Amino acid sequence: MRDVRRYPGARIFTALFFVWLYLPILVVIAYSFNENRLASVWTGFSWRWYESALQNRALLDAVKISLTVAGIATAIATTVALMAALVLVRGRDVKLRRLSETVVNLPLLLPEIVLAVAVLILFSQIGLQNGLLKLVIAHSAFCIPFAFLPIRARLQGMEADFEEAAQDLYASPWVTFRRVTLPLIAPGVFAGAMLAFVISMDDFITSNLLNSGGSTTLPVYIFGLIKQGTTPELNAISTLIVLGSLILATTALVLTFRNPDRA
Repeated sequence: MRDVRRYPGARIFTALFFVWLYLPILVVIAYSFNENRLASVWTGFSWRWYESALQNRALLDAVKISLTVAGIATAIATTVALMAALVLVRGRDVKLRRLSETVVNLPLLLPEIVLAVAVLILFSQIGLQNGLLKLVIAHSAFCIPFAFLPIRARLQGMEADFEEAAQDLYASPWVTFRRVTLPLIAPGVFAGAMLAFVISMDDFITSNLLNSGGSTTLPVYIFGLIKQGTTPELNAISTLIVLGSLILATTALVLTFRNPDRA
């Protein structure tokens, strides 16, 4: 097979692609230090918009709500996805296996707006009023397939020899899972949890439809700022989000590859 790097213009095309992809982010970061209130007019370097963002009570409340919802939804979605993957991959007498996998992955097959409207109607019918609880339930259901896919892939790529050896040594199913299965699929579980967390933090459609007093998430809050007009404070908020994402991604890589043999 011919090396793709030998194709004429491949390096230039790759460089242009990454410039087109990341240049807007760099512009947002640069203009977050703009002293002028007009986001597109540079007048000097200043930290004032970071100070304004970090002192914005509504913004901090939105971040708190997003982190709370994403944390709880990630824990629930990862647990449910792990149990579903164990049953569907390791189960021997599972009836309607394909149908069950389709049901688990259904949120990926349907437009999010359809699921959001369905959840909104459901909560309206049962009379659920707690905004935070509605977000947790909706995000948990929506994030399950995102956590399920990496875990299932990890289980499918792992031979059952270790589990069978543990059972031959009279280990109980729980001991086998805790001491053998879970450590081996830990990278997949971690990847699924991180993916569910990011999806929950980034969700806008469902959060916007279920938005009520005291349960405004960060994407909904940023959307409200955009409707009022772009300011350097919005750029500062976006830069802080990018910084948080980089820290999270770096932490995930460090934890995953800390033991190269296990990774």
